[in-house]
Amino acid sequence: MTTDGPALAPLVAPGAELDAARLARYARHLPLPGVGVEGQRRLGAARVLVVGAGGLGSPALQYLAAAGVGTLGVVDDDVVDVTNLQRQVVHGTADLGRPKVESARDRLADLAPDVHVVPHPVRLTPENVLDVVGGYDVVLDGADNFPTRYLVSDAAEILGVPVVWGAIHQFDGQVSVFWGAPRLADGSRERGATYRDVFPVPPPAGTVPDCATGGVLGALCGTVGSVMATEAIKLITGAGTTLLGRIAVYDALDLTWRQLTVRPDPTREPVVALLPDDAAYAAFCGLPVPSSSGLGPAAVSARDAADLLAGDPTVALVDVREEWEARLLPLAGSHLVPSGVFLGPDGADAARAELPADRPVLLVCAAGARSARVADVVRAVGIDARSVDGGAPALIAAR
Repeated sequence: MTTDGPALAPLVAPGAELDAARLARYARHLPLPGVGVEGQRRLGAARVLVVGAGGLGSPALQYLAAAGVGTLGVVDDDVVDVTNLQRQVVHGTADLGRPKVESARDRLADLAPDVHVVPHPVRLTPENVLDVVGGYDVVLDGADNFPTRYLVSDAAEILGVPVVWGAIHQFDGQVSVFWGAPRLADGSRERGATYRDVFPVPPPAGTVPDCATGGVLGALCGTVGSVMATEAIKLITGAGTTLLGRIAVYDALDLTWRQLTVRPDPTREPVVALLPDDAAYAAFCGLPVPSSSGLGPAAVSARDAADLLAGDPTVALVDVREEWEARLLPLAGSHLVPSGVFLGPDGADAARAELPADRPVLLVCAAGARSARVADVVRAVGIDARSVDGGAPALIAAR
């Protein structure tokens, strides 16, 4: 597929006629070729799911709500942390500690009261992804990990739903539209590229650092997330030429865009069923699949962690934040080993070298997400490691 390929049919049929209030609100959309009154009615009838209320989801959600998308679903199981505020602009200081889906819902309700926001405070799994994705016309994938990206792609291919995909790393971003069977303007279907066509195998585990270890320019999220929202609007209305069959690559330091043409792999069998469980997706992405045999729980509350530390002096408390984070909020009695040490390609060896195998280990980060990923690595080599929910702030308060 090339940039001058066949036009796509509008994804959504027009909804209700626009009343006077909506005509006024969307007055700057209505003169646009390819949008107009009919396109605005399509936006009002559309159902869009955004995976991740983080760096990419924040601008995408706000621009989709402001554009008049009728129903916006938000998937995220995390809470707002102070380190999010540098780039996740749908959340504010007053939202610290709140579930991200609730914070996003309240912001969008203020921005566009007529938009129906559906919070999904869950982590997508093979058990729930088809039910969640199946209720929407298009999915925006702003996930920050490879298993979720493959899971969303597989579910969307099974359901026939297009995916607007975005990814960011430090100063670089990528955006594309993946759709296994796009519907053309003449009503026919042809095979389109999916995430699995472009990335048949994930990069080796540990070679792509997350935002906490590698960093990310906050404004970059706004650029890429806004493009994702634009692509969704084009799919819904039929305006312009989408990024289906192309990947747009952005370099913020040089301020350049380039495009790569991508095509479906004719030898790849279409996805007709999900991998059986989370462990299968983790294994496919080269991540450790933890074995819980003989180990304690994978996560503990801050209150239980504080009690465990008070009652058993042999428990090892390991802080997996970066050194500068630990300086901002010191955690008394902890041993600092940044998460990147464990999440790199030699993570299993690092776990054996850095952590005791004969007593429980409590892992703490800023909010609990990084420590949970480290716990997966550590538990896979038989060490009884437990991630503390809520991270260092929660544990300090509980002690």
